[in-house]
Parts: sequence; C-alpha cells; structure tokens
Amino acid sequence: MRLLAALESIWVFLIVLGAFAVIAIVAFVIYRLLRPKLKDKEEKKTEEDYAKEELDRVLQPVDDENVSKEIQDYKQNDDEEE
Repeated sequence: MRLLAALESIWVFLIVLGAFAVIAIVAFVIYRLLRPKLKDKEEKKTEEDYAKEELDRVLQPVDDENVSKEIQDYKQNDDEEE
C-alpha cells in the first residue's frame, strides 16, 4: 500500500514536471519565432542620436532670452567660420 502511494506521488510529480516542460518549450519556440521580427522593427540609432539624447537629458533649456540670443549668435558665428 505504501509503495502504491509512493508511485502515485511520483507520477503526479512527473506529470506536473512534464507540463512545465511543455510550457517552457512552447515559450522558447514563440520567443525564437518572434524575436527576429521585433529586431527588424527597432530603429538603429547612431552615436550622434545617443549623444543628443544624453545631452538633452543632462542639460537644462535656457530660459533667459539674452543668454539664448547670445548662444544663437555664437552658433551662427561658428557656422560661418566653417
């Protein structure tokens, strides 16, 4: 009787383990099928894009009009020299 109960609990354990294995295999297959499609949809960013995002995150916008005008004049003078 004890042997029968032990075998029954082992079968239950194996069935539960098998169910989890099937779920894991299905999830892995779905991941492998969808992953290339998701990579294609992502835009490839250049180093300039990453640098601009980082500067926008770190730097604060200029609220003072005089300082803003000086910055624009400096940029225009810098562009003219090139």
